[in-house]
Amino acid sequence: MLKFVKGYMESIDGVATYPMISLLIFFVFFALLFWWVFTASKAYIKEVSELPLEENNQSKL
Repeated sequence: MLKFVKGYMESIDGVATYPMISLLIFFVFFALLFWWVFTASKAYIKEVSELPLEENNQSKL
């Protein structure tokens, strides 16, 4: 099965660009996420982290 896929992929022109595009998307996503984590306000992070602990937002069964 792998031999069939490898042979098929080698016949596609420009197939080497797809891994580079994937790597670029991966790098940009995590770079933006890293930037957001360090620039997010501490008040916002505290507010969001306490949401699961609030009792008035939960419905009681």
